[in-house]
Amino acid sequence: MSSLQEQLLKAGLVDKNKLKMAEKEKQKRSNQSRKAAGKSGARKVDPKKAAAEKRHAERVARDRALNEKRKQALEQKAIAAQVKQLIETNKVDRSKGEIPYSFVYRKKIKKIFIGETEKSLLTGGRLAIVTTVVNNEGRRFELVPMEVARKIAERDAETVIELNDEDTTTSAEDDPYADYKIPDDLTW
Repeated sequence: MSSLQEQLLKAGLVDKNKLKMAEKEKQKRSNQSRKAAGKSGARKVDPKKAAAEKRHAERVARDRALNEKRKQALEQKAIAAQVKQLIETNKVDRSKGEIPYSFVYRKKIKKIFIGETEKSLLTGGRLAIVTTVVNNEGRRFELVPMEVARKIAERDAETVIELNDEDTTTSAEDDPYADYKIPDDLTW
């Protein structure tokens, strides 16, 4: 099967010169369109390459998010280890405690046994109650000095349960019950 140009030439409708002129004109137009496309910066976008770049960008973003999660988990683990070490090294010995001391922990009343000196220090704002997890089984409550409790609260505020600051007590002028004496042996 021959081309249209050859068929027109055989039929005598066109001559060789006109065919050459048409071919040159066609070449000129295609060259001009190629040059114009190159100057305007318009390039052909390969859809496969674009899809691959998109998948790569998504993978990089997902990897970044996973690395950030891992980093946060490691930081939380390090903070928990610091809190545990602070509690273990600074806890007050309560082995000879005979007096029950009650406090509220997560809307429940908990009780620990402490000595008379620990009770006076605790109510005076010199000691604080903190909690720690024991072998992933349950919670244990300990007494630590106030300075240590403040350091623990900076790292993990939920660990410190009772912090009796001397500054937070109401002044005697504002207290409507200042005239009433509270008995020393009152426990709840």
